[in-house]
Amino acid sequence: MPDGQQPKREQPDTPAPQNAEEADAARRRRRAQFLRELHEAKALRDRVQPRRARAARMRQAMRMRTFRW
Repeated sequence: MPDGQQPKREQPDTPAPQNAEEADAARRRRRAQFLRELHEAKALRDRVQPRRARAARMRQAMRMRTFRW
C-alpha cells in the first residue's frame, strides 16, 4: 500500500464466539434463518407459478410412490 498504509480487514457482523457451544448455537441460528427464508421463497414461487408448483408436487408424489424401503 502506498504511504505505508495497511489494508483494512473486513470485520464480521457478529463478534467472534468465545467457545464451541456459542459457535454451534450461532451456526444453528443462521441455518434456521436460511431455512425460513428458503421456505418463504418456495411458497412465493408456488403462488406465482401454480402450474409449475402442481407439476413439481406430482413429480414428488411419483418419486415417493416408487421409492423402495
